[in-house]
Amino acid sequence: MKKIYLTIVFVMAALAANAQGWPANYGGVMLQGFYWDSFRDTKWTTLESQAKEMGQYFDLVWIPQSGLCSGKSMGYNPKYYWNQNSSFGTEAELRALIKAFKDNGIGTIADVVVNHRDNMSNWVDFPAETYNGVTYQMLSTDICADDDGGEAKKWADANGYKLSPNKDSGEGWGGMRDLDHASENVQTIVKAYEKYLLDDLGYAGFRYDVAKGFAAKYFGMYNAYAKPQFSVGEYWDGNVSSVKSWVDGTKIDGVIQSAVFDFPCRYAIRDAIQYRRWSELNRSGRLISDKNYTRYAVTFAENHDTEFRSSSSPQDPIKSDTLLANAYILAMPGTPCVFLKHWQAYKKEIKLMIEARKLVGVHNQSNAVNYASHADYIAFNVTGTKGSLLVVLGSKPQSYTRAGYTELLSGPGYRYLVKDVDTSGWDAIVKRVEEESVEEPEEPFTDRDVTIHVSTELPSGYSASTVNYWVWSYTDNSNLCSNKNWPGDRVTATKNVGGKTWIYKTYRVTAKNNPINIVISAGTGSPQTVDVENISTDKYFVISASKDSGNKNFVEDVTETYTTGIGNITVNTAGISRIYNLNGQYVGTDCDALAPGVYIQNGKKYVVR
Repeated sequence: MKKIYLTIVFVMAALAANAQGWPANYGGVMLQGFYWDSFRDTKWTTLESQAKEMGQYFDLVWIPQSGLCSGKSMGYNPKYYWNQNSSFGTEAELRALIKAFKDNGIGTIADVVVNHRDNMSNWVDFPAETYNGVTYQMLSTDICADDDGGEAKKWADANGYKLSPNKDSGEGWGGMRDLDHASENVQTIVKAYEKYLLDDLGYAGFRYDVAKGFAAKYFGMYNAYAKPQFSVGEYWDGNVSSVKSWVDGTKIDGVIQSAVFDFPCRYAIRDAIQYRRWSELNRSGRLISDKNYTRYAVTFAENHDTEFRSSSSPQDPIKSDTLLANAYILAMPGTPCVFLKHWQAYKKEIKLMIEARKLVGVHNQSNAVNYASHADYIAFNVTGTKGSLLVVLGSKPQSYTRAGYTELLSGPGYRYLVKDVDTSGWDAIVKRVEEESVEEPEEPFTDRDVTIHVSTELPSGYSASTVNYWVWSYTDNSNLCSNKNWPGDRVTATKNVGGKTWIYKTYRVTAKNNPINIVISAGTGSPQTVDVENISTDKYFVISASKDSGNKNFVEDVTETYTTGIGNITVNTAGISRIYNLNGQYVGTDCDALAPGVYIQNGKKYVVR
């Protein structure tokens, strides 16, 4: 393991030294690990549990902006840079996720939102944050002179504040303060923040939000200083000349410092599918159609801004042929970025597409040649380091054949064929992917008791004698409290576990109400904790003194610490306490009737021999 680790470090260091915005001849695939309001699916702990599976297919995973924001947030209203407790989890959980990704060969991409920033109590005040003995604070003079179309200046003038004398170097973004990146103070803080993301938290690179928001030269400046292995900007524009100009604008000493999302390519995919005009996939106005820029193209079929969100806010979704769209980006040059919803819906198919890409050795600078264009299909030959991949896409992809190629896989709207490729291990790959795709039959749910324990070692504002549980169903939001009015159930029962005293109460979890959520509060409901969600087994919680921007205390799950001791069930406990297997299923109360194994009783593990 040590040799492998040292090799990885060497390779990553080499990539960092030669990345120039994005590595040359890069064959990796990226996953956007979230969608809009993906608070459940993108919890840091949820993503961490999938690190091993993701690591077999993805080299990079882009996650939401991880700093603390106001309220429940996707991260695009940044308030704190060094407070990394977010709507997706705590800083400790974030660090565990990044480490798990790294251990499984994945580089984590940070969503860097530095075009604008949220304030504390008025239009122009920002938090002071101290890191490594240095205090960083943006000032009113770090706000662009023309912020919010001049409204910010009106307020500042009326309230005795000064803004920057400089106008925004890019497009304005309403709702929050646009930062003046010509300000030395802004530059110092952003540089320190980015180094923290890379060197302390362990991120591998950046995805820059609102790349139109300020001049490209500043993105180049920040990257030249922080030295991310990967950088991609969200320059949202369908004009390929504008996108190229932004990439060129990031140059420092003549060297490009960032890749960019290939929005022109995405629009070509959308139009080809919408109008059934497959020739759109070969139009010239894409980054990946220019060999001088394919290295810096990050392609995608969908993202959190284009996906369908609701009937009242339809965005710009691709409405059909999702697999065709993914088959295209995963076969072509550039670095493909798969959308989480697509990965969730089509894991088997996308896994095989990625395996095919890597089998052929397709990378971000591979050469793609249009072999055929027809009303029913379009075909490209893509040259990899290990052979050639022929991808045929359209309403009738099976209509096109070419001598010398062997079909590798196919599906609705797409076919992958290969030439000069060693396919001797392909059947084993298909078998493995199919085995991974077999879902275990869902076992019948058995009603169970879930006991919530809260440590009596409480932060300021809480008292062990006035703790309340507000509990509701994760599935249907039904209220599970005996007292249906806020703040719910007053909990006074205590027990000693592991040398500590715990307040506890048990709730019945049924198939209908499975699992449960909780908010813990004091007195008449204040102070209170953040929501703790998706609880289906006994839990031990410690309320933290740290709070989110809504002044709600974070909660630390210490269950593992207090349930890892394994003893022996040696007496018949019939009529005394319920016993569960490790899947959380109720198995009875009589230990003599149990098969040998490990069971849970009263929140502890026991062995029946």
